[in-house]
Amino acid sequence: MTAQIIDGKAIAARIRSQLKPRVEALKQQGHEPSLAVVLVGSNQASQVYVRNKVRACADTGIRSIEKRLPENTSEAELLGIIDDLNKDPDVDGILVQLPLPRHISSLKVIDAISADKDVDGFHVVNAGRLLVGRPGLRPCTPFGIMKMLEASGVSCEGKRAVVVGRSNIVGKPMALMLLEKNATVSIAHSHTADLRALCREADILVAAVGRAKIINASYVKEGAVVIDVGMNRDENGRLCGDVNTASAAEKASYITPVPGGVGPMTIAMLLANTVDAASARFAARLK
Repeated sequence: MTAQIIDGKAIAARIRSQLKPRVEALKQQGHEPSLAVVLVGSNQASQVYVRNKVRACADTGIRSIEKRLPENTSEAELLGIIDDLNKDPDVDGILVQLPLPRHISSLKVIDAISADKDVDGFHVVNAGRLLVGRPGLRPCTPFGIMKMLEASGVSCEGKRAVVVGRSNIVGKPMALMLLEKNATVSIAHSHTADLRALCREADILVAAVGRAKIINASYVKEGAVVIDVGMNRDENGRLCGDVNTASAAEKASYITPVPGGVGPMTIAMLLANTVDAASARFAARLK
């Protein structure tokens, strides 16, 4: 079996094209969707991510507000900026690019963002909404993965799913979203006994562990759908995922590439969350 590639770029482009008329409709009603992006320090990868997000906003018609702060910005200063953005009626979404400098608590920063403007979907309120099945802003990467599965015609109903990685950003919300679609879900982590055997049970395998090419064909059930969330560098400095794509593709039915798989979907869902937040704020204003 040779796996079919799930083209994240193409699916993300469709989602972004579907957002444009919604953005235009809001503008015509007097509300311009806007996203504030805050970057602290000069982390090169973060600068690239922010630039891509700002470019995507422009392409979709969303107004972006960039706030670039020096590395030595204090935690109190950053929290003050977030408070101002929370109170700004013209700001629909707030994104603080992670990682932050060591002297700033990411947890405090995430908690400080208004849950209704938390377009990353990391706030404890949005995490709680996901847990109990209420509407809310969903974490962009797992949200994007669910859209990829849907676009590829992959049903989660009754399937066995394994998520490798238990982060608050990907692993845990990914498991909840799969569970919401009636998959039977296991979360694997560094203390999992016989990871390979557990992964081989999966009809849907999501690798989000942050270790280059750890998942190969020996971890993959025949015909499984393999989703690679990893962003690593191999021994030659080339970008690669958590999955050895060439190996795993021999047994998988569908697989996501790195790059061009999950990454573009994460940005697309950030834009979708921003438009959803703008729509909700505009509707609340009309009441």
